[in-house]
Amino acid sequence: MKNVAVIGAGTMGNGIAHTFAQSGFKVQLIDISQASLDKGLATISKNLDRMVAKEKITEEDKQATLGNISTFTDMAQGISGVELVVEAATENVDLKLKIFKELDELCDEATILATNTSSISITQIAAVTNRPEKVIGMHFMNPVPIMKLVEIIRGYSTSDDVTTTIMELSSTLGKIPTEVNDYPGFVANRILMPMINESIETLYNGVAGVQVIDTVMKLGMAHPMGPLQLADFIGLDVCLSILNVMYDGFKNPKYAPCPLLVNMVRAGKLGVKSSEGFYDYSESRKAEKVSKQFKS
Repeated sequence: MKNVAVIGAGTMGNGIAHTFAQSGFKVQLIDISQASLDKGLATISKNLDRMVAKEKITEEDKQATLGNISTFTDMAQGISGVELVVEAATENVDLKLKIFKELDELCDEATILATNTSSISITQIAAVTNRPEKVIGMHFMNPVPIMKLVEIIRGYSTSDDVTTTIMELSSTLGKIPTEVNDYPGFVANRILMPMINESIETLYNGVAGVQVIDTVMKLGMAHPMGPLQLADFIGLDVCLSILNVMYDGFKNPKYAPCPLLVNMVRAGKLGVKSSEGFYDYSESRKAEKVSKQFKS
């Protein structure tokens, strides 16, 4: 396998494209927006510059990586000749179903279709295609070029051969693949999101402030980043979407999103991406200043 397509040039998509390209794959990066493609390439170039500065790669490595990436706004052109498609569009089930239905019609019948979804059922996505045995989840962690873990999620019909192929492929990317079953939230988010939600509940109920909650988890539990800062980093809209998927899937009240999280998303306070969440990022992307809403 040498040719892959990545759908979506956002945070996850450009990180996945970067990782494949740096490992020697020819990557066809697809997005409906040329501006998003340009921004994605600029992000990849900036991240490669940082690696050059740290002497992790050479300038020649950087140029070779960028040379492995082609961009497309047309889906049919973008998926031409690829052996694997990795979808990394917005975490919206209707959008993903639409994309996979289109991919199934456009791609060669041997092409494997993967999704980077962090919570949506692989079985549900596969059901809109005529190749459910060739549909699989590849849930990369953010930031993709740095984080080692990839959750490999097999749907109800995913074949053993496809699972083995994607597990081995993930290893060639320098990642550590873990095979998990197809249930809401998989493993990472089934454990992480209730912790983040409970941290928001703790703030909502006035038990402690933003910095205290994050400090307790960093110093008391050895977490490198507090849960509220992590929620800002992930995106509060993404956290809400994942919690809703788990709540709908399990009908268990422990997954019900905290009202504070719901209100923040409604207000457009999404974390780093909107310059404000639990922290204020208007001056720095580091969580140095608590949002004025939460100052005591």
